[in-house]
Amino acid sequence: MIRRIFIAATIAAIALPGFATAQSSMPSADSIMRQLEAAPQKRVRPNERVTVREFKRRPELRRAAPSIEIQSINFSFGSAEIPYSQYGKVEQIANALDRIIKRRPGTRILIEGHTDAVGSDHSNLILSERRADSLKRVLVREFNIPSRAIETVGYGEDYLLVQTQAENWQNRRVTLRRVDEFLR
Repeated sequence: MIRRIFIAATIAAIALPGFATAQSSMPSADSIMRQLEAAPQKRVRPNERVTVREFKRRPELRRAAPSIEIQSINFSFGSAEIPYSQYGKVEQIANALDRIIKRRPGTRILIEGHTDAVGSDHSNLILSERRADSLKRVLVREFNIPSRAIETVGYGEDYLLVQTQAENWQNRRVTLRRVDEFLR
C-alpha cells in the first residue's frame, strides 16, 4: 500500500510538476505590496471619481486598478470558510495591507470573491460574496486591519481565470484591488 502511494506521488510529481506548487504558492507581503502600490493603468480626475457601488459595476475601472490574484487560499469546493491552517497565507496579505495603510492612510482595498462555474449562477454569486466577506472578517478580527479600509464584492463565475464549466481550483480565489484613487 505505501509503495503504491509512493509510486503514484512520484508519477504525479513528474507528470504534473507545477500543479502542487501553483496551488499552494502564496505571494509574499512584499510582492502583494508592490502589486497594490503600482500606479493605476488609468488616472481618474476628481470629478470622474465614483462611489464604491459604481466602481464594483464598472469592469473598465476594475481592470485599471492595481490588483493581485490570490489563488493560494484554498477554498474547498462549495465553501467560503478559511481554515486556521490557511492563516499563515492570510498573514502575508495582512502584513502587506498594514504597511500600505500606514504609508497611505486613505487606502481602500476591494476584496473580490470568485467561484468556479459549477452550480447555479445565483448560488455561485452568494458563495463568492461569502468568500470575500470571510477574508475581510479574518483580516479585521485576527490581524487588526481596519474595517473601513476594506470593501467586499462577489462576482460568482463572471470572471473565470480558466474558461471551463468543470470544477477548477484556480477559479476559486479572491482578488485584491486598491481602489482609493477611483473613489470620491
